[in-house]
Amino acid sequence: MSYRADSYRAEFDAAVVSADGKLVTLSESFFYPLGGGQPSDTGVLVRTSDGKAFKVLNVKKGEQGLVHELDGEGLNPGDAVCAVIDWPRRHRLMRSHTAAHIVSAIINRETGALITGNQLDPEKVRIDFSLETFDPEAFKQHIEEANRIIVGGRAVSTRIIPRGEALAIPSLSRLAAGLPAHIMDVRVVTIAELDEQACGGTHVKDAAEIGRLEFVKAENKGQKNRRVYFRLVD
Repeated sequence: MSYRADSYRAEFDAAVVSADGKLVTLSESFFYPLGGGQPSDTGVLVRTSDGKAFKVLNVKKGEQGLVHELDGEGLNPGDAVCAVIDWPRRHRLMRSHTAAHIVSAIINRETGALITGNQLDPEKVRIDFSLETFDPEAFKQHIEEANRIIVGGRAVSTRIIPRGEALAIPSLSRLAAGLPAHIMDVRVVTIAELDEQACGGTHVKDAAEIGRLEFVKAENKGQKNRRVYFRLVD
């Protein structure tokens, strides 16, 4: 089990498998690691034996599993820990990521634009598109269309399919670069009656959880690269 199967799991017990100074791997982890334009989760590991807490500053993928960067040394292999993910931050990023899928689906439907880059942040979301025209007013309208969809609610679900099956459905990847070559088992995120995309990020179960979006700005980055920023209103 991991965040891929359960984005709502914010607390779990585990054992330290390896420790290299401030870097540790665990027997199991529900932390989201940096990747796909989404920052890693943060949180805390509490050693069961004495209650000493170690802040989790960053999480990255490693050869032996997820590597958790802590604020201090002291954990050793075999230590039992209770891990607590910063839930308000995790949920905000879940909401933002699902919102990004909705906005991207609308823009793709209306313009055919593909995504050339993106960055999720607790404060705002940035998405870059390959698009011939630059029309800030149109981006504002796309955000308002996303709000109309969000307020009505849409079920969000995930499933895993083989790479070959995913490649037979070209619409599963709106990234201009296509599906990364190293991914063999493709996680698909479906927003009912709107969108279906290959994605490894964390998402809410229903679009209604997102709340309202606010258009921040649009930028013309040149070479058909158009950038839009939006944020959650709360």
